[in-house]
Amino acid sequence: MAAVLRAETDQFHGLEAQPFLHLVSIDPQRRPLRTGRSLAQRRAARARMMQRRRRTLVVLSLVAGLVVLSWPGHAFGGVTGAGLSTDLANSSVLASGMEYVVQPGDSMHSIAELMNPVAPSIAQSDLVSELGSSNVVPGEHILIP
Repeated sequence: MAAVLRAETDQFHGLEAQPFLHLVSIDPQRRPLRTGRSLAQRRAARARMMQRRRRTLVVLSLVAGLVVLSWPGHAFGGVTGAGLSTDLANSSVLASGMEYVVQPGDSMHSIAELMNPVAPSIAQSDLVSELGSSNVVPGEHILIP
């Protein structure tokens, strides 16, 4: 049982002049306001969802890290398998100020052709004057004049 306070209104002025209590019975078959899973079940489901999101974020971070680490060295100023810097390996012409590492099988003429494909003889004479010798040794670092 419950009591409800009723006040006088303009509609009922002939009935009573003072407010009164009116007894109301509560329906025992009344359904709860919220249906569905309990609060504990909802919290557990949310915790599982957050754990899946964190796990996914960690996996994506690891994959991104592996991609960056496996990226060719040119992204970080590295060298290729041939011992050339990636800038040098990507360009076919050696520019002034670049450093070239002599590879096995290279000669002064082949390096001069990389410097100036149109007129390698001019580049070769510049190299000889820069190095003071016409011989090159594999592994030697040459600064292009």
